[in-house]
Amino acid sequence: MSGNKTMPTQESVAAFLGAVTPDRRREDAQALDALFREVTGFVPQMWGPSIIGYGAYDYVYDSGRSGRFLATGFSPRKAHLVLYIMPGYDEANPILARLGKHRTGKSCLYINRLADVDRGVLAELIRHGLDRLESYWPVHPI
Repeated sequence: MSGNKTMPTQESVAAFLGAVTPDRRREDAQALDALFREVTGFVPQMWGPSIIGYGAYDYVYDSGRSGRFLATGFSPRKAHLVLYIMPGYDEANPILARLGKHRTGKSCLYINRLADVDRGVLAELIRHGLDRLESYWPVHPI
C-alpha cells in the first residue's frame, strides 16, 4: 500500500482532545468523540497530528493505487469542526437538510459549533456514511 500522507499515529487521542483550545472547541470535540464512539463502536486513533479517526478501510482503485484511510472522523480546527464522512455526501441530501447550520466539501462537513446542528441527525449522517463506505470496501477497526 502507498500514497496517503495522512497516516495513523500512536499519539494519544485523550491528550490531543485535552489540549484543544478554546474551552468551547474542546468541549465540542469531546462531545463529538463520544458521539463517534457510540455510532461507530470503534476506539479512536490519531491520524496525522490533528485528525481523530474511527475505523479504517483498505482500498484499491482501478488505477492500481491502493492505501488505507480512516473510515470516519473529525478534527477540531481553529475555524470549524471538520467532520470526515466517507465516501462523501452525494446521497445524504435528505439527512443534511435536517442537520442544521453547516457547509460541505467533497468528504468534509464544516460546523462552527456543535450547538448549530442536531446531534441525532449527525449520528444518522455518520452511520449513513459508514454504511455507504462499507458498500465499497470493508470497514474495520484499526
